[in-house]
Amino acid sequence: MTLPIQIAPSVLPANFSKFGEEIRELDEAGVDIIQFDVMDGQFVPNLTFGPDVIASVRPFTKKPFEAHLMVLTPDVMAARYVEAGCQRLIVHAEACTHLHRTLENIRALGATAAVALNPHTPASTVEHVLDLVDMILVMTVNPGFGGQSYISTMEPKIRQVRSMINERGLADSVHLEVDGGISPQTIAGAAAAGANVLIAGSALYRDPKGLSHAVTQLRQIATESFTG
Repeated sequence: MTLPIQIAPSVLPANFSKFGEEIRELDEAGVDIIQFDVMDGQFVPNLTFGPDVIASVRPFTKKPFEAHLMVLTPDVMAARYVEAGCQRLIVHAEACTHLHRTLENIRALGATAAVALNPHTPASTVEHVLDLVDMILVMTVNPGFGGQSYISTMEPKIRQVRSMINERGLADSVHLEVDGGISPQTIAGAAAAGANVLIAGSALYRDPKGLSHAVTQLRQIATESFTG
């Protein structure tokens, strides 16, 4: 048995003037996880959510929070994001000098740990840390901004990571997430390559039929297409 399909929003397109209400609406739309893209203006050319902002909206849902730490200093920042209510922290392999140690530190804080790979980073980078994570994230855009186009040439890398997970007997415990340009037009390719957690931002918020329709549609396409 493999892990179920999960649909998770990136909240970058949300209306921050009513952020708590936006989080509640995502919950009511049926998302599985809520992802916060944490950017430091150094690892990526953008600046987004501090831990206090995330803590302020934690009471609006019981859904799990994950912080995607697109930052140069994940070890310095990790504890604050766990305290803010994030159950999972995703760090970039490219930002971690001692990736093994960083993942162990996150687990010691009481959160689950995940590793993200930028488009240019080979799948083999995570081969020796699969025992320390509950998820691998393959980026299908270069991180830093929402609304970018899906890089379909990442699908062979998604398949490589899925093969590594399955060969280690971890299909029931390690998720495979894809983030970047996910929409009704692209989600089938990512799911067919082996991703079971799909991050969507712009595609959710721009659906003229609303968030619930967008979540349901994406889940249906991914479920029909998934190859684990």
